[in-house]
Amino acid sequence: MAFFGLFGKKKEAKEEAAEKEALDSGLQRSREGFLGRIARAVAGKSQVDDEVLDQLEETLVQSDVGVETTLRIIGRIQERVKRDKYVGTAELNGILRDEIAALMKDPAPVDPAIKPYVIMVVGVNGVGKTTTIGKLAHAFKKEGRSVLLGAADTFRAAAVDQLRIWSERVGVPLVQQGMGADPAAVAYDTVESAKARGAEVVIIDTAGRLHNKTSLMNELTKVRNVMRKVVPDAPHEVLLVLDASTGQNAIEQARQFTLATDVTALALTKIDGTAKGGVAIGISDQFSIPIKYLGVGEGMDHLQVFDKRAFVEALFKG
Repeated sequence: MAFFGLFGKKKEAKEEAAEKEALDSGLQRSREGFLGRIARAVAGKSQVDDEVLDQLEETLVQSDVGVETTLRIIGRIQERVKRDKYVGTAELNGILRDEIAALMKDPAPVDPAIKPYVIMVVGVNGVGKTTTIGKLAHAFKKEGRSVLLGAADTFRAAAVDQLRIWSERVGVPLVQQGMGADPAAVAYDTVESAKARGAEVVIIDTAGRLHNKTSLMNELTKVRNVMRKVVPDAPHEVLLVLDASTGQNAIEQARQFTLATDVTALALTKIDGTAKGGVAIGISDQFSIPIKYLGVGEGMDHLQVFDKRAFVEALFKG
């Protein structure tokens, strides 16, 4: 198990220890609920049988893993039981750990050769989108990269102000035009400014509304198209921010946004304030989109590059 930076470089031992502690702490509520339910499912049983599997299925669904993913996990364990003839309940945690890790994907690191590397951030209001952008800007800056932010969420009154506060806090410039401006024009100005300044990373905020899928799709397509006039293959990443504490709602939001635009990576926030961390398993599996970032606390450094082994280890930490 290891913790990596944005560009795939392994973290130093001290930093790695701090990240592990933050992840362990962040998943505490999810872990307690999850492991407690599993313990109850196998209580008094020595062998994994149909009754144990039924209980386990209920446990996974209650832990916000999602029905589709739960059935896939149970199916894989059933195959294992059938093959091995006897599987003891003592082995169940280890088997579950392996099966969950097999369903999840590790994200690809950011390619340092692409400059500017353009990230378009999408997600509904209230999920921690602006905070994630701020923490991400901080993480890139910490790794020695020059960052430029673009305030293309011009629909919500406070969005530009919030992003300005984060840009000042992190110490990175912000391109803005104010509320009601054309989001595509802001995105265009941002990537054009990035090229002129030689900025290495561009992070663009977009409006977080889902009430009309068609207009959302049209807006995001327009933003994408105008950026390509300046940087032909932009955006290099479309990052969907989801709030882990909303459980199954996060899965529904992922469904809506993946229909509206080509989402390439996920950021899961507020994992530290919820017992619904299991939602990470379902989202990663159902949409075949890697979770790239995990918000494990309120601190500026509490945004981690997702590592499936580290996540599973923390979830099953006894």
